[in-house]
Amino acid sequence: MATKIFLASPVISATRTPIVPKAIASRLGTSLAAALAATSVLTMVPVLPAAGEGNQTYKIYYGTAASAANYGGYGGNSDRKASAEYVYDVPEGWKERLVSKVEKGTNGTDSEFYNPKKKTEKEYLTYLAGFRQLAPRDVILNNLALSDVELQDLIAGADKVVSEERKDETGQVYYLYEIDGVGKHSLITVTCAKNKLYAHFVNAPAPEWNRDHDTLTHLRDSFKTVSSS
Repeated sequence: MATKIFLASPVISATRTPIVPKAIASRLGTSLAAALAATSVLTMVPVLPAAGEGNQTYKIYYGTAASAANYGGYGGNSDRKASAEYVYDVPEGWKERLVSKVEKGTNGTDSEFYNPKKKTEKEYLTYLAGFRQLAPRDVILNNLALSDVELQDLIAGADKVVSEERKDETGQVYYLYEIDGVGKHSLITVTCAKNKLYAHFVNAPAPEWNRDHDTLTHLRDSFKTVSSS
Protein backbone atom coordinates (compact mmCIF):
# COMPACT_ATOMS: atom_id res chain seq x y z
CA MET A 1 0.00 0.00 0.00
CA ALA A 2 1.52 3.34 -0.99
CA THR A 3 1.97 6.11 1.54
CA LYS A 4 2.88 9.65 0.59
CA ILE A 5 4.83 11.86 2.96
CA PHE A 6 4.83 15.61 2.34
CA LEU A 7 7.63 17.62 3.96
CA ALA A 8 7.24 21.39 3.52
CA SER A 9 6.81 21.89 -0.25
CA PRO A 10 8.31 18.82 -1.98
CA VAL A 11 6.45 15.52 -2.06
CA ILE A 12 8.34 12.36 -1.05
CA SER A 13 6.78 8.98 -1.72
CA ALA A 14 7.45 6.01 0.51
CA THR A 15 6.00 2.56 0.99
CA ARG A 16 5.39 1.19 4.45
CA THR A 17 3.00 -0.96 6.38
CA PRO A 18 -0.12 1.20 6.55
CA ILE A 19 -1.17 2.65 9.85
CA VAL A 20 -4.68 2.00 11.06
CA PRO A 21 -7.09 4.27 9.12
CA LYS A 22 -6.91 7.18 10.43
CA ALA A 23 -15.89 24.04 8.74
CA ILE A 24 -16.29 27.12 10.42
CA ALA A 25 -18.51 29.39 12.07
CA SER A 26 -21.59 30.99 10.75
CA ARG A 27 -24.69 31.01 12.93
CA LEU A 28 -28.30 31.99 12.43
CA GLY A 29 -30.36 33.97 14.88
CA THR A 30 -31.40 32.59 18.22
CA SER A 31 -34.93 31.74 17.16
CA LEU A 32 -33.89 29.58 14.19
CA ALA A 33 -31.14 27.91 16.19
CA ALA A 34 -33.67 27.04 18.87
CA ALA A 35 -36.03 25.62 16.26
CA LEU A 36 -33.32 23.45 14.75
CA ALA A 37 -32.23 22.27 18.16
CA ALA A 38 -35.78 21.27 18.97
CA THR A 39 -36.27 19.32 15.78
CA SER A 40 -32.83 17.70 15.52
CA VAL A 41 -32.75 14.48 17.52
CA LEU A 42 -29.59 12.37 17.69
CA THR A 43 -29.80 8.63 17.42
CA MET A 44 -26.83 7.24 19.31
CA VAL A 45 -26.01 3.86 20.80
CA PRO A 46 -23.20 2.87 23.21
CA VAL A 47 -19.90 1.50 21.91
CA LEU A 48 -17.41 -0.38 24.06
CA PRO A 49 -13.84 1.00 24.22
CA ALA A 50 -11.04 -0.75 22.36
CA ALA A 51 -8.02 -2.19 24.12
CA GLY A 52 -5.65 0.52 25.31
CA GLU A 53 -8.35 3.21 25.59
CA GLY A 54 -8.92 2.85 29.30
CA ASN A 55 -12.47 3.55 30.44
CA GLN A 56 -13.39 5.77 27.50
CA THR A 57 -16.79 4.88 26.05
CA TYR A 58 -18.48 6.10 22.88
CA LYS A 59 -21.80 6.52 21.17
CA ILE A 60 -22.48 6.11 17.46
CA TYR A 61 -23.62 9.22 15.62
CA TYR A 62 -25.83 8.65 12.58
CA GLY A 63 -25.41 11.45 10.03
CA THR A 64 -27.95 12.04 7.30
CA ALA A 65 -26.06 14.60 5.15
CA ALA A 66 -29.40 16.22 4.40
CA SER A 67 -29.46 19.28 2.17
CA ALA A 68 -29.81 22.71 3.78
CA ALA A 69 -33.42 22.87 2.57
CA ASN A 70 -34.27 19.64 4.39
CA TYR A 71 -32.13 20.25 7.48
CA GLY A 72 -33.51 20.18 11.00
CA GLY A 73 -35.93 17.28 10.64
CA TYR A 74 -38.26 18.98 8.20
CA GLY A 75 -40.23 16.77 5.88
CA GLY A 76 -41.04 14.14 8.50
CA ASN A 77 -37.59 12.52 8.50
CA SER A 78 -37.43 11.52 12.17
CA ASP A 79 -35.62 8.16 11.92
CA ARG A 80 -31.97 9.22 11.60
CA LYS A 81 -30.63 5.68 11.82
CA ALA A 82 -32.77 4.47 8.93
CA SER A 83 -31.79 7.44 6.74
CA ALA A 84 -28.13 7.68 7.80
CA GLU A 85 -25.51 8.12 5.08
CA TYR A 86 -22.52 7.90 7.43
CA VAL A 87 -21.62 7.03 11.01
CA TYR A 88 -18.83 7.81 13.45
CA ASP A 89 -18.18 7.38 17.17
CA VAL A 90 -18.42 10.23 19.68
CA PRO A 91 -16.77 10.04 23.13
CA GLU A 92 -19.11 10.08 26.10
CA GLY A 93 -19.24 13.60 27.51
CA TRP A 94 -18.51 15.41 24.25
CA LYS A 95 -21.06 18.03 23.18
CA GLU A 96 -22.73 18.60 19.84
CA ARG A 97 -22.36 22.00 18.20
CA LEU A 98 -25.47 23.00 16.31
CA VAL A 99 -24.70 23.57 12.63
CA SER A 100 -26.78 26.32 11.03
CA LYS A 101 -28.50 26.09 7.68
CA VAL A 102 -26.26 28.84 6.34
CA GLU A 103 -23.14 26.96 7.38
CA LYS A 104 -24.44 23.73 5.92
CA GLY A 105 -25.35 25.44 2.66
CA THR A 106 -22.06 27.31 2.22
CA ASN A 107 -19.30 24.97 3.40
CA GLY A 108 -21.05 21.63 3.72
CA THR A 109 -20.55 21.13 7.45
CA ASP A 110 -23.05 18.45 8.46
CA SER A 111 -22.19 17.63 12.09
CA GLU A 112 -19.70 18.53 14.80
CA PHE A 113 -18.83 17.42 18.34
CA TYR A 114 -16.26 18.83 20.75
CA ASN A 115 -14.66 18.19 24.10
CA PRO A 116 -16.24 20.73 26.51
CA LYS A 117 -12.99 20.77 28.50
CA LYS A 118 -11.06 21.87 25.40
CA LYS A 119 -13.31 23.04 22.56
CA THR A 120 -10.56 22.90 19.95
CA GLU A 121 -10.41 19.13 20.46
CA LYS A 122 -13.21 18.11 18.14
CA GLU A 123 -14.47 16.00 15.27
CA TYR A 124 -16.73 17.08 12.44
CA LEU A 125 -17.89 16.06 9.00
CA THR A 126 -18.31 18.04 5.80
CA TYR A 127 -19.71 16.86 2.49
CA LEU A 128 -19.99 18.12 -1.06
CA ALA A 129 -22.43 16.87 -3.69
CA GLY A 130 -21.58 16.04 -7.28
CA PHE A 131 -18.55 13.78 -6.76
CA ARG A 132 -18.77 10.37 -8.40
CA GLN A 133 -15.25 9.27 -7.51
CA LEU A 134 -12.12 10.39 -5.70
CA ALA A 135 -9.46 12.46 -7.42
CA PRO A 136 -5.76 11.81 -6.61
CA ARG A 137 -4.90 12.19 -2.93
CA ASP A 138 -2.84 15.36 -3.39
CA VAL A 139 -5.68 17.03 -5.31
CA ILE A 140 -8.31 16.13 -2.71
CA LEU A 141 -6.31 17.58 0.19
CA ASN A 142 -5.59 20.78 -1.73
CA ASN A 143 -9.27 21.16 -2.61
CA LEU A 144 -10.30 20.69 1.02
CA ALA A 145 -7.85 23.39 2.05
CA LEU A 146 -9.26 25.86 -0.49
CA SER A 147 -12.46 26.21 1.55
CA ASP A 148 -10.85 25.92 4.99
CA VAL A 149 -8.41 28.67 6.02
CA GLU A 150 -7.43 26.84 9.21
CA LEU A 151 -6.52 23.74 7.20
CA GLN A 152 -4.49 25.88 4.79
CA ASP A 153 -2.50 27.34 7.66
CA LEU A 154 -2.04 23.94 9.28
CA ILE A 155 -0.65 22.41 6.10
CA ALA A 156 1.56 25.42 5.36
CA GLY A 157 3.25 25.19 8.76
CA ALA A 158 3.18 21.42 9.13
CA ASP A 159 6.29 19.45 10.00
CA LYS A 160 4.85 16.46 8.16
CA VAL A 161 1.79 15.47 6.16
CA VAL A 162 1.24 11.76 5.56
CA SER A 163 -1.42 10.32 3.27
CA GLU A 164 -2.42 6.79 2.43
CA GLU A 165 -5.26 4.79 0.94
CA ARG A 166 -7.31 1.90 2.26
CA LYS A 167 -10.33 -0.10 1.15
CA ASP A 168 -13.11 -1.45 3.33
CA GLU A 169 -14.66 -4.89 3.06
CA THR A 170 -16.83 -3.76 0.13
CA GLY A 171 -13.90 -2.30 -1.81
CA GLN A 172 -14.82 1.33 -1.10
CA VAL A 173 -11.74 3.57 -1.13
CA TYR A 174 -10.87 5.89 1.77
CA TYR A 175 -8.05 8.44 1.78
CA LEU A 176 -6.34 8.96 5.14
CA TYR A 177 -4.35 12.07 6.00
CA GLU A 178 -2.37 12.85 9.14
CA ILE A 179 -1.11 16.41 9.55
CA ASP A 180 1.47 17.15 12.23
CA GLY A 181 1.22 20.91 12.48
CA VAL A 182 2.59 23.62 14.73
CA GLY A 183 0.91 22.97 18.06
CA LYS A 184 -1.94 21.02 16.44
CA HIS A 185 -2.64 17.59 14.99
CA SER A 186 -5.30 16.66 12.44
CA LEU A 187 -6.60 13.33 11.14
CA ILE A 188 -8.74 13.48 7.99
CA THR A 189 -10.59 10.68 6.24
CA VAL A 190 -12.16 11.25 2.82
CA THR A 191 -14.34 9.00 0.67
CA CYS A 192 -16.98 9.17 -2.07
CA ALA A 193 -20.41 7.53 -1.99
CA LYS A 194 -23.87 8.35 -3.34
CA ASN A 195 -22.37 11.06 -5.59
CA LYS A 196 -21.02 12.91 -2.54
CA LEU A 197 -17.57 13.52 -1.14
CA TYR A 198 -17.45 13.05 2.65
CA ALA A 199 -14.57 14.42 4.76
CA HIS A 200 -14.31 13.47 8.43
CA PHE A 201 -11.95 15.58 10.58
CA VAL A 202 -10.46 14.88 14.02
CA ASN A 203 -8.52 17.87 15.36
CA ALA A 204 -6.66 18.42 18.62
CA PRO A 205 -4.00 20.74 20.07
CA ALA A 206 -0.65 19.04 20.65
CA PRO A 207 -1.12 18.44 24.41
CA GLU A 208 -4.52 16.81 23.89
CA TRP A 209 -3.19 14.82 20.94
CA ASN A 210 -0.41 13.40 23.10
CA ARG A 211 -2.82 12.65 25.95
CA ASP A 212 -5.78 11.33 23.92
CA HIS A 213 -3.97 9.72 20.99
CA ASP A 214 -5.78 6.38 21.30
CA THR A 215 -9.20 8.02 21.59
CA LEU A 216 -8.62 10.35 18.65
CA THR A 217 -7.38 7.59 16.36
CA HIS A 218 -10.43 5.54 17.42
CA LEU A 219 -12.65 8.40 16.24
CA ARG A 220 -10.89 8.48 12.89
CA ASP A 221 -11.19 4.73 12.43
CA SER A 222 -14.89 4.72 13.34
CA PHE A 223 -15.99 6.83 10.37
CA LYS A 224 -17.62 5.04 7.45
CA THR A 225 -20.42 5.59 4.99
CA VAL A 226 -23.60 3.53 5.15
CA SER A 227 -24.73 1.50 2.17
CA SER A 228 -28.33 1.69 1.05
CA SER A 229 -30.29 -1.37 2.15
